Amino acid sequence: MSEETVRLSDGTALHVIRDGPPDADVTVIFAHGYALDHRCWHHLTADLPAAVDHPVQVVAYDQRGHGASSVATARTATVEQLGDDLAELIGSVATGSVVVVGHSMGGLTALALRERHPALFEPAGGAPPVVAGLVLLATGAGERAAEVRAATGLAVESSTSRIPAVINKLMWDLESLLGPALVDLVTDRSHKAMVTSMRWSLFGDDPRQDDVLLTLRMIRHHWPKAMALFRTALDDYVRHAELSLPEGTPVIGVAGERDRLVPQQQVAALLDGIADATTFVLPGTGHLAPLEAPALVLPRVTAVVHAVQRRLREAR
Repeated sequence: MSEETVRLSDGTALHVIRDGPPDADVTVIFAHGYALDHRCWHHLTADLPAAVDHPVQVVAYDQRGHGASSVATARTATVEQLGDDLAELIGSVATGSVVVVGHSMGGLTALALRERHPALFEPAGGAPPVVAGLVLLATGAGERAAEVRAATGLAVESSTSRIPAVINKLMWDLESLLGPALVDLVTDRSHKAMVTSMRWSLFGDDPRQDDVLLTLRMIRHHWPKAMALFRTALDDYVRHAELSLPEGTPVIGVAGERDRLVPQQQVAALLDGIADATTFVLPGTGHLAPLEAPALVLPRVTAVVHAVQRRLREAR
């Protein structure tokens, strides 16, 4: 894989990881969630090239205000801006059709892309659409989705936000999983209650230690400034978000059975009424499906990629 910087029209630098032929018929772009970065996709980006029938380009990137990309401001920390960023990224890295795989905030980014750049999803002059398929992980919408986000304690406004009292008990769970020395290591400059709340909010039945540690490091990198900056915009957007797609556009929703942040009912509700949509529930999985259950997510991504590749062959 190669690392590069894609410079957007407003000067923002996006940190991008690419693998596979740049001129591939299909490019798969992975958009990460809130307070994470491109590393949350490392299982899937490594395994996807060997899982598909024909070569694809794989792109993972750090969204604005996240990871190694440029910082966001109060004006640019919006889901709408993230959708615009994705549109520019597509124009920079893809020459053929695109499948967008979005997790949580990355799924909302895909919704904003559809809302603000609808022409990318429509065939033009006999040519196939640029964005030809979607995979939405842990992506829901509506008033209830916003309430659940707030109730978890992860959607915090500042490092002094009130966290539900019950999570004090959950520090013991984190210590039993990681050991007190590792807990001290990864929380030395973080709000301990917030870290414990994150562990409880994001993971399912049996998370791997390496995945928990990686997530803790990603969260800590964005705590508290970036998290506070995006929190209000995310909560506002999720209340009214909706999705409609041209007929024949393959879209798969993936929900975690143990997801406390985006319940499976919200994932299904978002895709309700889309004829070509399918929703899968992953047993025992929490909010971080890309890390917790890559072997179950990979077939869903390959299914959409193969559907797009078949459509391209039929159009020739």
